[in-house]
Amino acid sequence: MAKYTLGIDFGSLSGRAVLVDVKDGREVASVVMDYPHAVMDRELCDYGIRLPADFALQHPQDYLDVLAYVIPNTLREGGVDKKDVIGVCIDFTTCTVLPVKKDLTPLCFSPEFEKNPHAYVKLWKHHAAQPYADRYTARAEERKEPWLPRFGGKISSEWLFPKIWETLDKAPEVYDAADAIIDAADWMTAMLTGKITRSYPFAAYKGEYVEADGGWPSEDFLGSLDARLRTVVKDKLYGRIVYVGEKVGEVTKEAAERFGLCEGTAVACPVPDAHVAATGMKQLQAGDMFGILGTSACYMLIDKVDVIVPGTCGTVKDGLTPGFYGYESGLCCMGDHFAWLCNNAVTPAYVKEAEEKGLPMIRLLCEKAAKQKPGAHGLIALNWWNGNRNILVDSALSGMFVGMNLSTKPEDMLRALIEATAYGTRTIIENYRRHGVEVKSFKAGGGIARKDPFTMQIFADVLKMDIAVAESKQIPAMSSGIYAAIAAGESAGGYADFATAAEAMGSPVHTVYKPNPEASAVYDQLYAEYMTLHDYFGRGGNNVMKKLRAIREAQEG
Repeated sequence: MAKYTLGIDFGSLSGRAVLVDVKDGREVASVVMDYPHAVMDRELCDYGIRLPADFALQHPQDYLDVLAYVIPNTLREGGVDKKDVIGVCIDFTTCTVLPVKKDLTPLCFSPEFEKNPHAYVKLWKHHAAQPYADRYTARAEERKEPWLPRFGGKISSEWLFPKIWETLDKAPEVYDAADAIIDAADWMTAMLTGKITRSYPFAAYKGEYVEADGGWPSEDFLGSLDARLRTVVKDKLYGRIVYVGEKVGEVTKEAAERFGLCEGTAVACPVPDAHVAATGMKQLQAGDMFGILGTSACYMLIDKVDVIVPGTCGTVKDGLTPGFYGYESGLCCMGDHFAWLCNNAVTPAYVKEAEEKGLPMIRLLCEKAAKQKPGAHGLIALNWWNGNRNILVDSALSGMFVGMNLSTKPEDMLRALIEATAYGTRTIIENYRRHGVEVKSFKAGGGIARKDPFTMQIFADVLKMDIAVAESKQIPAMSSGIYAAIAAGESAGGYADFATAAEAMGSPVHTVYKPNPEASAVYDQLYAEYMTLHDYFGRGGNNVMKKLRAIREAQEG
């Protein structure tokens, strides 16, 4: 009798389930649901309350609705009985956190807090906590906290403690009322198992949890930031640390009835949505790097060496592949700013042409841009529409174009943005190499990697590397299915160890993009100019971006 697992992937705009055959990793069925509230970055949707700049919130009810919809419909589509599902694993965007009561009820469900923005989910790209991230970093530098260099030397506003501190400072009533502050992945896992646990990769990469140094940042350090934070770990972050592939519990009777599963089904440790893909892409050798290319871009690299690399998101032992150090980095914005351009920088004539051809605007612009030679549009862009995650680690930076004139067209701008994301990726790779961490191979997954040959060829040309794209259309969810099979174990029809599961169930390669030497030579020239702008605007040569931001905030204020 065939056995299956469910990988459930919560992205920035939607959630999806993939039913995976344990024998070979075949994706039997997949169902997606868009979040009804989407991303709340302008107003609190149900109440019309205007949100401050740099807020990015979500409604936790959307996650519950996704689970209740995608699980039974995926099983129905696949023609599989729920009794044959041996395990479930959730992956999630990170760092995405929310305050909850002891019984796991989100605070925003309460009439007392339903109109308070700080009671909702703070999505990974919530950047309003930047002042707290800056102070957090400065204090860690001052105290020479040993964990700081391991996380690139600079803490991001996207991470756990800046978001918690922001809530404490801006909405102490929310902080005080919360019995726990929890990553959304751990919360959804708890909704299945009935108990709070803390996923090691979420805690390590986004909460500075270093097992060898005693775990979370110390009470002494946290108290030096704000006396009210001194006992935040004990008070708000309780729960056993669990590890990738570990069975953390079983589906409860209540969860089984609510979400269409069998009581007692194994539930695996949840994993960040980009990190989990390491398994599905068979990242098993030192120097293997992969990227998940979607609304943003996340890059994961493994090596046997433990090297402190400035300007990265973090280096975590066993964080990606057991037995290796896992290095994380990425770009805050990829598909997001392509979509921005398509929505805001085209004329009615382009809209009409796209409609007549039956093409999405992004496809029309890509077709036009693909007819150009590298450098023919005369533009360079900085890809910081949502700040810079690496290697500058500064959410206050912003995007720009250089070279615009009266003949510039939307396709020119799109190509420049695509190239800029490739240049940003190259800065990350070169940063690793400068600090003694090898990058030998590059694999890619995610929506852009699978659907956009034009962008992937530009990446190959800029990086001057072969890029292998995974066959799987849902690589994070499929990879979560592999972890679920490990958690279920051999006795249930799964796997006893990581390597065996990855080899059996991992995705084959769909396409390999090879660099064009002529294009690469032109891109070398353009990359040099990109780096001039990168350092001038990103390293203090000209702080105009931050000055403009301050003026805007004063006017909004």
